[in-house]
Amino acid sequence: MSAQLPRQGGTERRRGDEMTEVPGDKAGVARRRTVPAKSSSRVRMSAAQRREQLISIARQIFAERGFDATSIEEVAARAKVSKPVVYEHFGGKEGLYAVVVDREVRSLLDRITTALTAGHPRELLEQAALTLLTYIEEETSGFRVLVRESPLMSATGNFSSVMNDVAHQVEHILGAEFSSRGYDPKLAELYSQALVGMVALTGRWWLEVRKPRKETVAAHLVNLAWNGLSHLEAKPGLITSRKPG
Repeated sequence: MSAQLPRQGGTERRRGDEMTEVPGDKAGVARRRTVPAKSSSRVRMSAAQRREQLISIARQIFAERGFDATSIEEVAARAKVSKPVVYEHFGGKEGLYAVVVDREVRSLLDRITTALTAGHPRELLEQAALTLLTYIEEETSGFRVLVRESPLMSATGNFSSVMNDVAHQVEHILGAEFSSRGYDPKLAELYSQALVGMVALTGRWWLEVRKPRKETVAAHLVNLAWNGLSHLEAKPGLITSRKPG
């Protein structure tokens, strides 16, 4: 039986598990070339990476819709995973929400605590106001999560708790300032709550309007607060409560 001659102009090669033809050389000698098969599998995330992805997606949805209108189905769909994956990491919507809120509380408190370095009350007010407005500007979704009402909000894990912590820091500085000016230092707590509350409520307003620019807003807040503090009455009273003479 005669030997089979190579096919003129080409032979076969494998692409993955299939043979394909490739051109031969001028002498008709077949050449073999191997081309690796393309992989269709996606790179799997580690458990830690997946957890961070779910937290980031949930943070955005909670900011957009609030706790009640957010569903595990939507979080899973945006992450392109099944619902059991979300439950495996957080146990449910409540657990996921708690993690998101806790992170935002710590983030905002760390920012403000780090910023409050001045010893002079006016500079302290400037730092607190500008830091809060900067957080609102840079972490809008996080701030929306904090200020939205939720049935799961605890006394230690919401926007009010952060502001209370800030007020306590301001209180210590105001107390020393009051003592040096002859005012009752016991009133420092009241004034610190009033000042921080003013900044916080203005921040919530600015979240929606975003004008004027944050530096201007902070300057006006400090102007109102500081000029008021500079002319405090030792024993203020209400005009409306004074009896006509």
